[in-house]
Amino acid sequence: MSIRAANLVFCVLGAALLAAFARPAPAAAQGVPAPASDQATPFPLATDFRIGGDANQTRFVVDISKKIDLRAFTLADPYRVVIDLPQVTFRFKGNSEEAGRGLIKAFRFGLVMLGSSRIVLDLKQPARIENAFVLDAGEGQPARLVVDLAATDRESFLRAIALANQAAGPKKPPPPALAASNGDPRPLIVLDPGHGGIDNGTHAPSGENEKDIVLDFALMLRDKLERLGKYRVAMTRSDDTYVPLADRAKIAHERHAALFISVHADALRRSEGDAQGATVYTLSEHASDAEAARLADAENKADIIAGLDLSQEPDDVSKILIDLAQRETKTFSQQFAHTLVGGMKNVARMHKNPLKSAGFIVLKGADVPSVLIELGYVTNRDDLKQLMSEAWRSRTTEAIADAVDTYFSTRLAGTPVPTSQ
Repeated sequence: MSIRAANLVFCVLGAALLAAFARPAPAAAQGVPAPASDQATPFPLATDFRIGGDANQTRFVVDISKKIDLRAFTLADPYRVVIDLPQVTFRFKGNSEEAGRGLIKAFRFGLVMLGSSRIVLDLKQPARIENAFVLDAGEGQPARLVVDLAATDRESFLRAIALANQAAGPKKPPPPALAASNGDPRPLIVLDPGHGGIDNGTHAPSGENEKDIVLDFALMLRDKLERLGKYRVAMTRSDDTYVPLADRAKIAHERHAALFISVHADALRRSEGDAQGATVYTLSEHASDAEAARLADAENKADIIAGLDLSQEPDDVSKILIDLAQRETKTFSQQFAHTLVGGMKNVARMHKNPLKSAGFIVLKGADVPSVLIELGYVTNRDDLKQLMSEAWRSRTTEAIADAVDTYFSTRLAGTPVPTSQ
C-alpha cells in the first residue's frame, strides 16, 4: 500500500472511530445548566475519555467543556506520548490506569504547574503521532481532544524525537516564587512535600495518595516553625502542583537555605512483605541497605511521570553536587538526621533502622544540610491510621520543629557532631 493510500485509510478509520465515539453531550452542552460544582470551576472541564483501535492504529479522545490549545510530543524509555494543555479540571468517570487498549497501555493526568496541565499516555510499543487536535463543540456534542497514533519501529520513533522534540522539548516550570529575605537574618528552612500534580506518589490500598498526605503534613510543620518566630520558611509546593526534582533542590540552593527537609511516605508491594515506622534519610552515593536503594530508585524516577528527561542536568547542578560533597555539609546533614530521629522516636513509631542513606536526586541538588523523611508506610494499616490522624501529625510536626530548634542551637554552640547511629 502506498503512503498516500495508507494515510487515506487512516483518515477514514479516524472518522469512523470519532463517529463511533460520539455520545450524548453533557447537560451543559445541551443548554441545561451544569451542576453548581461544575459552574464554579474556572478552568475547562474534562469529563470523559475513550480509547479505540488496535495495535496498529489507536485513537484517544477526551470530552472537554470548550476548545483549548494543545501540544503533543513523544518520549522514549519508556515509550510515552505527552500532551500539554492549559490548566484543566479533570473529572473522568473511569480509571485511567486500567483503560489500556490498542497502542495505549494506560494514561495519567494532572496539574503540572499553575496554569498548565498534562496527560501522559504510556505506550505498549513505539508509536508516532498522526494527528493531535481539538474539535469545537457542536451538533449536541462537547468539544473533543483527539490524538491519533500509529505503530512504528524504535528507530523511527527515536528519529522523530530527535527531529521534532529536541529543540522544542518540554519546558521545565520555573521554581515557585519565594519571598526575598529583605535583609532578614533568620535562617531559611525549605520544606519539600514530595510529588504533587500529575505525580500522585504511592497509593494506600484504601485510596489515599502520598502527595496529599505529605502536603497536609508539611503545611502543618510550616505553621509550627513560623510560630516559633526564629525562622523563615518556604515550600517547594503549597498546593497540588508538580515540581521537578531538580527544581526542588534548586530552590534551596538559589535561596541559600540553611536547611532542606523533604517529606514522603513509602509503600511496599505485597510480595515485599510488611514494614512500618518512620525513617530519616541522608545523601550517600552508596545506599545503606537494599530497601534504601529501592526507595531512592523509585523516588528518582518520579519525573518520568511528567515526561521529563533527567539525563541532561544543567551545568549548575554539577557545581551543586561538588558543593554537597564537602565534608561540612555532609556532617551537618548527619547531625540534623540524628537529632531528628532522637526527637521523633518519642512521639512516632520509627522503623527498626530509622537512620539510613541513599542517592536521592532531591538531596543531591541542595548545597545545604538536607534530609528526606519517610513518615511511614501507606501500605501498613497502623502507619496509615497515624498518617491520617490530625493528633499524630500535630505531635510529630511539634517534634520535628523541636529538632530544628535543637539543631540550630547546637550549631551555634559548637557541640560535637555524632558520627554513628
